[in-house]
Amino acid sequence: MYILLALIVAAAVGTAAHFTLPGRDLRGSTLPAAIAVSSAAAIYAVSTWTLGEASVWTWVVSLIAPAVIAVGATLGIVAARRRADAAERERLRI
Repeated sequence: MYILLALIVAAAVGTAAHFTLPGRDLRGSTLPAAIAVSSAAAIYAVSTWTLGEASVWTWVVSLIAPAVIAVGATLGIVAARRRADAAERERLRI
């Protein structure tokens, strides 16, 4: 049941990342939130198996790592999209 807290925080962080990071027109509005929630679920599951549910490190890792992953992945996707768009414009000579 505690995993819901981590997933709700990750969804909020992902939504905030969408509105604060550049390149909003190059990605979907739910992409950062989806990345944050999926990574939070995996990280929380692994950390509860290894560290236990009562460990403070489970919560620290489950709340900070998805934010870092979502921001990094979103910036990487936007950069890849810009490169692909530039290559396509160059190929079409427009």
